[in-house]
Amino acid sequence: MRRLVSYALIPLLAACGWLPSTVQAGDEVGLQVRIGYLGYRPDPGPLLSNVIAEPTDAGLRGAELAIIDSNSTGRFLKHDYRLQSASVDNPEALLQAARAQHDQGVRLFVINAPAQSLRQLSAALPDSLLFNAGSPDDSLRTTDCLGNVLHSLPDRAMLADALIQFSAVRKWQRALLIVGQTPEDQAYAAALRRAMKRFGVKIVAEKAWTFDNDQRRSAQADMPLFTQTAEYDVVLVADERGDFGEYLPYQTWYPRPVAGTQGLTPTGWHKTVETYGAAQLQKRFEALSGRWMNDRDFAAWIAVRSIASAVGKLRRDDPFAIRQLALSDQLPVDGFKGRKLSYRPWNGQLRQPIPLVQPRALVSTSPQDGFLHPTNEMDSLGYDQPEVSCRYP
Repeated sequence: MRRLVSYALIPLLAACGWLPSTVQAGDEVGLQVRIGYLGYRPDPGPLLSNVIAEPTDAGLRGAELAIIDSNSTGRFLKHDYRLQSASVDNPEALLQAARAQHDQGVRLFVINAPAQSLRQLSAALPDSLLFNAGSPDDSLRTTDCLGNVLHSLPDRAMLADALIQFSAVRKWQRALLIVGQTPEDQAYAAALRRAMKRFGVKIVAEKAWTFDNDQRRSAQADMPLFTQTAEYDVVLVADERGDFGEYLPYQTWYPRPVAGTQGLTPTGWHKTVETYGAAQLQKRFEALSGRWMNDRDFAAWIAVRSIASAVGKLRRDDPFAIRQLALSDQLPVDGFKGRKLSYRPWNGQLRQPIPLVQPRALVSTSPQDGFLHPTNEMDSLGYDQPEVSCRYP
C-alpha cells in the first residue's frame, strides 16, 4: 500500500533521503478510480456430502489483488485505484449496498451474485458499468442481455463446450448423463446437452438423482447399480452444489471417467494453471489470501484489470467509454492464459480459454486443436453471434 505523504514535506524528505522509492517529488494522483465490489451468495442449504464449501471471501480477494496490481502500474500514469466492498447475506441488502456506493459516486462495479440479483442491480444502476463475476447463467448472454453488464465469468455453455470438445477428441462418444435436483443442475445439464449435440456426442441414457440419503454411507452399494445402463464411454454429471457427484468416480457400473461438475471439470481458473506467468499470479494471490485462487477470484481479478487497462488507454474512468472500448477490438486483456482476452461485442462475454482439471492436475485446455472458427477460435466455446437472440446495445 502506498504511503500518504504531505506534498509540502516532499522536498524536505527528498533532501534528507527519507523519501520512499515509490514516492517521488512532484508525484500526484491525477485520477482516482473507485470500484465497487458487491458480493452475495445464497445459502446452499444442507448438503448430502462433505463437499468442500466455496470460501466465503471468493471473488473479493481476487478484486483486492487486482487493485494492488493496478496501482503498481497505475502510479506511473498517476492513477490511483480504490476498492469499496460489501458482502451481504440477502439480495435486499445487496441492492441497498449498491445504492449506497452509487450515492458516494461509484459508477464501476464488480458483482459476485446470482443472475436475478444481477438483473436488479443492472436496472437500479443504469448509469454504471457492471462486471458479472458470479453468475454463469446462459440467458444473461443469449436472451436477456443487459446493456450495462460485461461478463468476466464463463457461462455454462462455455464450460460445457470446453468439456465436450475434449470428450470428442478422446472419442468418448457415448455418455451417461446424471442430473441433480436444483435449478442450477438443470441449467448445467441443458448446457451439456447442447454441447453434445453440437460436437456429436450421444447420450445413451439420462438419469435424475432423486435420492436424499447420506451418500457417504451408501455410495459403494448404490452408485454401481444406479449407473447400470447401456454401455457408455464417460459419465457426465450435473451437480453444481455437490450433493452426490463426488461419490461417482470409481463407483460406476462400467470403469469409465467421470466429468462435469465433478471428476474432470471445466472451470474459469484453478490452482493447477501455472503457465504463461500464471504461477506468479497464483503466488501473489496466496500471499494475500492464504488460499488457492478459484474461478470467482479470477473473474473478479480480470474484471478490475479490464477496468484498469481501459482507464490506462482512455485516461478517464467514464463507464460508457470503458464499455465501448471493451466491446471493440482495441482492448486486449492479459489474463495469464496464453492468449489476449477480449469481450464479445454481441453479448459482453469475455473470451477465454477454459482449463479442464482434476483436483490436483491440469488435464487439458479448450478450445481443443482442430475446433476452428472463422474469426476467433475461442468463439467455438459458448454462444456465437448467430445464436444470440438479444441485441447488445
